[in-house]
Order: sequence, then C-alpha cells, then structure tokens
Amino acid sequence: MNKKSKKTELILETSLLLFSQKGFYSTTMPDIAKQMKMSVGNFYNYFSSKEALAQELIRYSSDKVATMIRSVNDLDCSSKEKIKKIVNLYFTLATEKPQYLDYFLRVYLSNKEIFKDGCQGMICVSSFVTEMMIFFEVGVKKGELRNQSFFSAFGLFMGYLGGFVFLNGENILEDELSSFVDDVSYNIYHALKVHED
Repeated sequence: MNKKSKKTELILETSLLLFSQKGFYSTTMPDIAKQMKMSVGNFYNYFSSKEALAQELIRYSSDKVATMIRSVNDLDCSSKEKIKKIVNLYFTLATEKPQYLDYFLRVYLSNKEIFKDGCQGMICVSSFVTEMMIFFEVGVKKGELRNQSFFSAFGLFMGYLGGFVFLNGENILEDELSSFVDDVSYNIYHALKVHED
C-alpha cells in the first residue's frame, strides 16, 4: 500500500469514527482534518466534498464486512456452522469496531438524501449484499436452507443482528453481546432451515 493509499485509509477510519459518533451534519470537514492533523486544503485533495466522503465510507465499511463474510463463505462447513461464524464475527465487530455498524445505522439509513446520487438502492453496499446472497444460495443448493425470497431471508438475518447490536449500544442487554451468539445463531438457523413436514 503506497503512502497516499495509507493516508486515505486513515482518513476513512477517522471519518467513520467521527460520523458514527457525532452524525453526518454535526461533523465538518475541518473537524476531520483537525483530528488528522492535516490542513483543510490538503484534506480536500483526498475528498472533494463531505457527500463524496460519506459515499466512499459506506462502500469502505460494506467492503470490510463483505470480506469477513467471504472468509466464512470460503469455508467447507454446514450452513448452521456458517451462521454461527457470521453472528460471531458481526457481534465481535459491533464490540471492537462499532463505528462500522453505527455508521450504517446512524448515517446511511438515517440520511438517505446524502446517498441519492450514486448510492441509490443497494449500490454502495453491494459487496456485502453479494456475500450474503452467496451464503443463502449455497445453503439452498446444499438443501440446508429453505428456498425463499432473498429479501425475506436477508431481512430476518440482518434485522435480528441489527436489533441486538442496537440493544447492546443502548446498554439494554443484561450480558455482553458475545454471550448471545449461541442463542441468536440457533434462532436464525431454525428460522431459515429446511423444515421437514
């Protein structure tokens, strides 16, 4: 990775943290530049606008999560085992780097107007969505998961995980997020698996 690529990644990580903590509208480009110990003018050499930065951030965070899920998709194991691994990875990310998921919830889903030009629909989260599609497709082909609309399966899986991450962020859960991996994985698998009549 060259010097400019390293700097760009550092800007993305710093911006992700600030946007997820303060929100899109309360975070300014000078705030991010100051945190980076850069001049504002130099900062604009990397990103021409806050909107361009916001769109790059959703692609960047989506790619990070997609890479995690791809590592599970590449394993030769059952859908049941893969679900547990995905839940564990997701909850670990929510605990260790919450800004990746907070950005999605606090900026991407809450400020759709920022993403209307160039990030419509699922364009900017396509790497993550693609990995989830692959997970479901393989599970259906192996006869382990029910063949159903991708969105009903995806909504169940990600809605459940997102709900737990939200409860954790609000300090409502009585235990650490990691203590729910087994129960959440079991519930997701039993909701998605092929049911024998």
